[in-house]
Amino acid sequence: MDLFIIRHGQSGNNALANIRDREVDPPLTDLGKRQAELLAEHLASGETHDRITADTGNTKYQLRQGFGITSLFTSAMYRSLQTVQPVAKALGMAPKIWVDIHEEGGMYLKHGGDEGLVGYPGRTRSEILSEFPDYQLPVDFDDDGWWNKGHEDTASVLVRAAKVAKQLHEMAPNEDRVAIISHGGFMNALLTALFGQDPAGQMYYRHHNTAISRISMDGSEVQDVRYVNRIDHLSPEQVS
Repeated sequence: MDLFIIRHGQSGNNALANIRDREVDPPLTDLGKRQAELLAEHLASGETHDRITADTGNTKYQLRQGFGITSLFTSAMYRSLQTVQPVAKALGMAPKIWVDIHEEGGMYLKHGGDEGLVGYPGRTRSEILSEFPDYQLPVDFDDDGWWNKGHEDTASVLVRAAKVAKQLHEMAPNEDRVAIISHGGFMNALLTALFGQDPAGQMYYRHHNTAISRISMDGSEVQDVRYVNRIDHLSPEQVS
């Protein structure tokens, strides 16, 4: 399985001068929407190199047009739902919502003082389908909202990342090319889990908005890291 881990486009919170002004579930900025459009074009028709393993055991590569995505997943956060929309259209696919690939912390705001970190509800099934009617939601995704708890602590993020990494390993023998639209902090935790690294170590996998990381997996513990934080589809002024 080839796994493409992709960060969402620039959100309103990403563009803030003061983090105290952040929203719970921000939309994409105009730049973020353009990044998502360019990402969609790139995944649909951009040039990529695929492996050809000869009988000699040597690995060679061939140039191809488009990434050949066969499964497309997104988090339930609004910036990801918006990012995947042009991608799904360009690929002719219905994206699937994968709740566990949401950003670290969940839905929350930092109020300070005695209130501290306060959790807020996520979008409901009805709210999502009213704007994104073609998206596929889990059967247990109901109208209570996908997030109904407080701020997610670091330990819980790491447990969730390990769970998603395990699920991806289990998917590897039966899937071809999987793309997931996720978030910077969680992508770092997920890559750390996939690579079996110490989450308290000194490595951080930073990603620009709509950056792509590509990993080849066969279901074993061995993984082929093709690239991390690639932004070929963006011009220098579009990088955020």
